[in-house]
Formats: sequence, structure tokens, C-alpha cells
Amino acid sequence: MSTLVNAASRDALAATELQLLQATDGAGAAEITGLADELFGVAALLGRESTLRRALADASTSPGTREDLVKDLLAGKLGQRSLPVVTEAVRARWSSAKDLVRGLERLARVALLVQAERAGRLDAVEDELFRLGRIIGADLPLERLLADPAGSPEGKAVVVDDLLGGKVEPVTQTLVRQLVEHPRGGRISEGLEELAELSAKRRERSVAHVRSAVALSDEQQQRLAATLQRIYSRPIAVHLEVDPDVVGGLLIRIGDEVIDGTIAGRLQSLRRDLAD
Repeated sequence: MSTLVNAASRDALAATELQLLQATDGAGAAEITGLADELFGVAALLGRESTLRRALADASTSPGTREDLVKDLLAGKLGQRSLPVVTEAVRARWSSAKDLVRGLERLARVALLVQAERAGRLDAVEDELFRLGRIIGADLPLERLLADPAGSPEGKAVVVDDLLGGKVEPVTQTLVRQLVEHPRGGRISEGLEELAELSAKRRERSVAHVRSAVALSDEQQQRLAATLQRIYSRPIAVHLEVDPDVVGGLLIRIGDEVIDGTIAGRLQSLRRDLAD
């Protein structure tokens, strides 16, 4: 799962996400799931059909022309909630045709996270995605199997269902299935981490990836989150990884910033100072 880095594509995504939120207004869980499924379906279609993908993302044609094209092709196949979202997406200006596909996939994921949020299960989904990323990242054969672009999507979905069935939130399972069926390159564990961060963003929080030699209690994690919130002046979600290689203290990563409070980190810093 790739992050949109071009400013034009980020603007297009932001504009289309507003339409998505309007489409989910007043919708029940089944309707939102249907909306997400249809967005995933359109993304998959454009992923397969390069000519159509380029035509719908062609900035040299007018937004109205692109809108008419998508309505001619999909008006009878999409529901009343998903068609306006897809229409808004093709009217927007994306930096590339592939970004249009990635944008539609992201919108489908946001729809599912909205569903979890309204059900009061967003915390659980976020935690499960983070933990699954760590589990799969530590199992190289499983990672390779799920990330193989030549592998059968149906076969990988069966593996996911066997691994997760009845053990995680339905939204979590749907997100993981979609990710392995359409990996778009990159590691599945990294894609799961991005999904966890996307779910954290739903609550306008940042994610602190914390490594510790020992497990922290819920109270300790809450105190750490409160401390980081004071430092950064915004809510912080703590994702804890127990790592025996961390020699005392904590190693904290928030975005590109690293706070190294470990003994190993301080020793490394001391060695650098002595070498100067």
C-alpha cells in the first residue's frame, strides 16, 4: 500500500474524501460495507484496464468529459452512495493514473474505518492491524506468500480467513483481505502499519512506535501517551513492541523523529562523542 506523496494527488484525495464522508452520512454498517466493496471493485477494474485508467486520469480532458465517461460505464453498476464518490474522484486532478487507483483504494479503507469508528470499534481495529503487521513481518515465508503479486488472490484470501477468522474485528479482516489480494508492491507488514496509522488519523492522532525490552502496563502506556501529548501538543497513539534487543529504556519513533532513551542508544551516542 503506497502513500500519496504528490501535492496534486493529496489535494484530489482530500476533496474526494469529503464526498465520501457525505456518502456515509446516515448509512448503516451494511451500506458502508457495500460502498467500500464497490470502491475496491472500481480500483481493481482500473488496475486491470490501463486504457480506461489513463482516460479517467487524463488531465488534458475536461472534468466533465471524464465524469460522463465514468457514468456511461458504471452508472448502472454502482450504488447511489458510491457513484458520486467515484465521479468526484475522476473529476479531480491526480498526479498519475496509478494515484487515482491508490486514491480509490484508500477511500474504500477510510469508509471501513468510519464504520468501525461509528460502532465504537476503531481502537480494536487499529490495535489488531498493528499487531498483525508485527506478526506477519516476523514470519518471512508468510510475508512472501501474501505479498506475491503472482499468487492467487483467492488463495491468499483463504489463508487470511484461516489465520484471522473469528479472531479479529470484521473490518480488520476485510482490510487485510483486500491488502493481500491487491498488494500493489511492497511488504504486507508495511501495508498493515500504514493501515494502523490511517485508523489513528481517523481520530486526528499521531502514532508513536515504541520499542521496549519489557512489556508496559496499561497505566504506563497511558502515562507515556500523556507525556508525548504534552511534548507534541496533539493526541498520540502508543503502539508498543517488546524487543529484547532494547537494553533498558524506550526507543520511540513518531514520524521521522526518533527519541532514543535506551541504554544502547546512550552508549552509541557516547561512542560518537568520544570518536569526535
